[in-house]
Amino acid sequence: MIYNLDKINEMAEGDQDFVISVISVFLEEVPVDLEGLEKAIGERDYENVYKLAHKIKPNVDLLGMEQTRATALEIETLGKNTANMDEIEQKFPLLKKDVLQVVSELQKDFDL
Repeated sequence: MIYNLDKINEMAEGDQDFVISVISVFLEEVPVDLEGLEKAIGERDYENVYKLAHKIKPNVDLLGMEQTRATALEIETLGKNTANMDEIEQKFPLLKKDVLQVVSELQKDFDL
């Protein structure tokens, strides 16, 4: 398991519906953002690379995915400079693998 719900549980204060709601939003939005990020990288669209990595970052942070958050932050930072696409292309597969693994785990663990 590469996620933990400590931050969400702290925010939820025992409200299980809130936890499920946050996880559902993650499952709806993050795979779409990830797909958009992959497309932006392929099109060398630096502005959208930056925006989408920035959008993914707090979502993975909420799930306690520190390594994934760090990778998203690196991609976000690299997206500010058009000289960095090779580095972005090297880092993206790790981000994608982690996000897809968590999506799969959350769907299984929460039957969503």
